[in-house]
Amino acid sequence: MAKKNKEKEFVNRKARFEYEFLESVEAGIKLLGTEIKSIRAGHVNLRDGYCAFDRGELILRSLYIGEYKQGNQFNHEERRPRKLLLKRQELRKWEKKVKEKGFTIVPYRLFLNERGLAKVEVVLVQGKKVYDKRDTIRQRENKRTMDRIKKEYL
Repeated sequence: MAKKNKEKEFVNRKARFEYEFLESVEAGIKLLGTEIKSIRAGHVNLRDGYCAFDRGELILRSLYIGEYKQGNQFNHEERRPRKLLLKRQELRKWEKKVKEKGFTIVPYRLFLNERGLAKVEVVLVQGKKVYDKRDTIRQRENKRTMDRIKKEYL
């Protein structure tokens, strides 16, 4: 079962480049039946997703879960807002931080746990400046060149 779960892990790789990660937490998602079937089929895109507070609840917006082909009239909207299931204490703590300092909350990873339930790793992030992004690119390029040099000599 663990091997299957690794296949059904979706990561927002662009978030690592765009933002500086501060804290992360695993949360459940309130889904419809056709949505979980689409996730299991692999029709998910986290790139545009973000989280916002609405009346004390954390809502995941703009997360793309593709239409389930056999869903006919019971199908879901692809980018509908979805409620995240977190403890009230964590919600309050993150809501204060988002209001105070201008942080934002981004979904980083969506996966199926060992029980088959869909979970999202949401991350409290702060946007990187342009020069920070350049540093990230420079570090990545340096690592690639070092790996190439090591490979040549081994």
